[in-house]
Amino acid sequence: MPASSTDPRTWSGYTAAKASTAGVGLGFVLSDADDIVCLDLDHCLNPDGALTPWAADIVARAGATYIEVSPSGDGLHIFGYADVRQGRRIRRADGYAVEVYSASRYIAMTGRRFNDAPSTLNNISALTATLV
Repeated sequence: MPASSTDPRTWSGYTAAKASTAGVGLGFVLSDADDIVCLDLDHCLNPDGALTPWAADIVARAGATYIEVSPSGDGLHIFGYADVRQGRRIRRADGYAVEVYSASRYIAMTGRRFNDAPSTLNNISALTATLV
């Protein structure tokens, strides 16, 4: 049965997903049940791996939380805990956008941690409050 980001019956745990040959990689489904959110920062890594100034500010404010390079190779996914009831895309004045996802969303994972990001999640409520 194909997986659905809104049907928990189609989800599996890490071990089963890792062993599966279906699909093209691992992912994580955000749901209302756990208050885990993902900030999706597109086009924020320069070719040399340095962050753009706007993304460096967001990463610094996120603190010690899991951050990985997105599948595109030039973006980041920042994961943490926050109470965000509806995801949204925030268009910044400089033309870049930050997407905040909290539920009913599948996030493709790479497992490529950004710099020295920990494998644990931090409370990023203060950061998400300033973004949304």
